[in-house]
Amino acid sequence: MLHISRRRLRATLLAAASATLVAAALPPPAPLGIGDPLFPQLGNPGYDVIAYDIALTYRGSNNEPLDAVTRIDALATRDLNRINLDFTHGTVGAVEVNGESAEFAVAGEDLVVTPPEVVEKRSPLRITVRHTSDPRGAADAGGWVRTRDGLAMANQADAAHRVFPSNDHPADKAYFTFRVTAPSELTVVANGVRMAKVGTGPTTTWAYRTRHPMATELAQVSIGRSTVVHRQGPLALPVRDVVPTAERTKLEPWLKKTPEHLEWMERQVGRYPFESYGVLIADADTGFELETQTLSLFELSLFTSGSYPEWYVDSVMVHELAHQWFGNSVSPRTWSDLWLNEGHASWYEALYADEKAQKSLDLRMREAYKQSDVWRADGGPPAAPKPPEPGEKISLFRPVMYGGSALVLYALRQTIGKDAFGQLERAWVSEYRDRTATTADFSALASRTAGRDLSAFFRGWLYGKRTPPMPGHADWRTEAVAAR
Repeated sequence: MLHISRRRLRATLLAAASATLVAAALPPPAPLGIGDPLFPQLGNPGYDVIAYDIALTYRGSNNEPLDAVTRIDALATRDLNRINLDFTHGTVGAVEVNGESAEFAVAGEDLVVTPPEVVEKRSPLRITVRHTSDPRGAADAGGWVRTRDGLAMANQADAAHRVFPSNDHPADKAYFTFRVTAPSELTVVANGVRMAKVGTGPTTTWAYRTRHPMATELAQVSIGRSTVVHRQGPLALPVRDVVPTAERTKLEPWLKKTPEHLEWMERQVGRYPFESYGVLIADADTGFELETQTLSLFELSLFTSGSYPEWYVDSVMVHELAHQWFGNSVSPRTWSDLWLNEGHASWYEALYADEKAQKSLDLRMREAYKQSDVWRADGGPPAAPKPPEPGEKISLFRPVMYGGSALVLYALRQTIGKDAFGQLERAWVSEYRDRTATTADFSALASRTAGRDLSAFFRGWLYGKRTPPMPGHADWRTEAVAAR
């Protein structure tokens, strides 16, 4: 027995010495990325996230950090002596890798973890991070949105890692579980389906889980004095809307529109792709709406200010709903593929306004065509957005991504015909459901559907500095681009 103990001791000492030598040989911690041209340090190589389990404790004030534990289950895609996570704007207390305490350091907006042993390729990987999640900071930086009565999330495009440690790029979709503890007088709602609600006196813990993989940018947790309104959509789809309790009655005329919106979209592209849908109306001044998965985020003033005609609000609601197919179920492989998200959502927004409110699609597209060269000069072609200026945070959401990208789809329909275009749209959301896809994938599928090579069409419409002639509308003209 003594001899065996010495052998074990020697092996342990050798392993420790080896780990020390490896650690000593490693370069200083540094931020990494997966090579996205627009966000070069976003995402992390070496692993594929399977699932996130995020536990948050909210004490009732949206002006103080939340305590959090984020557990990441992943698969190593190469040998890893270091693991990079995207994370900023929070304090890390401890990190474990496969149940063992791990060293960590901060480098830029990365949390760099050194596991006690090298994680071998194809082996399972569980990373547990105990941290805070801080809702304070610049409102336009994304992440947490402070509402009048609590919090919501707005993580698009690169802000989920301001809330929780992650592989913060849509190329790595995963399943999510949220466990949120909050004062019992508040309501918590998150993506997916509620799995539990357990009250323990002054606090209640809520648990939600997604049934489909999700990009980090689409995560949503709402905490506040809210009412959850339930109804049914097509084929008994659960529809749940989350609204400020004080505005519940005033908002009902808008909330009851969602089932019809769902029916209309299903007629265009097929069955809704997720487990539930609804709108989250937040009492906050965001300046935008957002397609968080299964629960689209809207600012309250869109519905209550009286500044917008009914048809316009309707079409905006359809825009965010359309994203559930285009952008959420089928996610962009890189951020340069964003035109597939915004172009399609803008297309169905315009088509709905044309059919339901007689707001001419052709006139809208003609106006977009008129502006298209200016938009391309300002923001780049639809599938080749301009990169950020040095030292400046990029804003991807320029006009070319919306009207300019919808214009590409209009030109495509003009080229291949309405029937083939409809077949393409249905095939796209069916073939790539729950996956990521690229511009090249869409181009190839369009060519197969049309029965001819469309590569020249897409090359001009997606990558050209100037807008090509519009098929069927030889009289359409673009505005001249001013010298720069």
